[in-house]
Amino acid sequence: MSDSPPEPIDLADCPLPIAPHDTIQMGHGAGGRMTQSLISRLFRWAFDNEALNKLDDMAVVPLDGSKLSVSTDSFVVDPIFFPGGDIGELAVYGTVNDVAMAGARPVYLTAAFIIEEGLPLTDLTRVVISMRDAARRCDVTIITGDTKVVPKGKGDKLFITTTGIGVVTHPHTISGSNLQPGDKIILSGSIAEHGMAVLSKREGMRFEIPVESDAANLHPLVCPLVRTFGAGIHAMRDATRGGVAAVLNEFAAGSKVGIRIQEQAIPILPAVASACGMLGLDPLYVANEGKMLLSVAADRADQILTMMRAHPLGKNAAIIGDVVAGSAGLVSMQTLLGSWRIVDVPLSEQLPRIC
Repeated sequence: MSDSPPEPIDLADCPLPIAPHDTIQMGHGAGGRMTQSLISRLFRWAFDNEALNKLDDMAVVPLDGSKLSVSTDSFVVDPIFFPGGDIGELAVYGTVNDVAMAGARPVYLTAAFIIEEGLPLTDLTRVVISMRDAARRCDVTIITGDTKVVPKGKGDKLFITTTGIGVVTHPHTISGSNLQPGDKIILSGSIAEHGMAVLSKREGMRFEIPVESDAANLHPLVCPLVRTFGAGIHAMRDATRGGVAAVLNEFAAGSKVGIRIQEQAIPILPAVASACGMLGLDPLYVANEGKMLLSVAADRADQILTMMRAHPLGKNAAIIGDVVAGSAGLVSMQTLLGSWRIVDVPLSEQLPRIC
């Protein structure tokens, strides 16, 4: 690895004539093309190693004959309380889910708090209690952490950073770089609820049918799937920042395959579809916090789908597409009208600070 400075990190590899940035933009943290450029050209260049280079949401690493799944995440959602959850519960579920996407059993969490001066103690107490209760539901222990306070106006209420540690007891490779041509793509349920719930609270919007976040612990759904179907599950990832579209593109790029999906197969609640349509948002790019995508062997897909639908967290699961050889890195979707369109990586983000 060269010790020379990397190439500029702010170009988004986009055909549009976007001027270079010499400062960090909001889009660099959005989970789209600008984020990928930042990670690849700076962080991956600087910290180059085998575990990191897989670019999964977690790293599976060996330790004294065992394997651990480790993930770190930061939560900057605004507002910190929203329909169906809050920043504390979100921090626990989001980190546990990332650890679980390797088929691991989450065990421990760490938590660091950056608190803005002036935050009401009642709000912080509410968040901490929510974290405690969520950790208990996930059967994980928060074992250490850190607390920092920044002056009023130098932060935005509360930011939380968590690290999760889980134990991998199976021998299978479950990774975004492990998709196989012929695989079926399964989505565990309806999409875009978390993003729309946060947006509605932030903007003071009222929908005829209230929309709540789908924030949930996915490990109870993942565990029996991995135990039962093992090597038939090639990849799993929760569709958070950047939504379903971001995950599919990460899968396609990481495995150098093409992915084709069917719009009519994608589950979405009518209220969410209406809200997205009214606001001009594509639900494929809206964040979720309780949904995951799987790439599974075709001959096990129907059985996996049946097991998922028998669980409350997967009752609306659906096979939405398949993996194809060739067209490496390309995700395409057959629309409701029968035409095909490319589902690209978003350059920036439709809804910032959703998680």
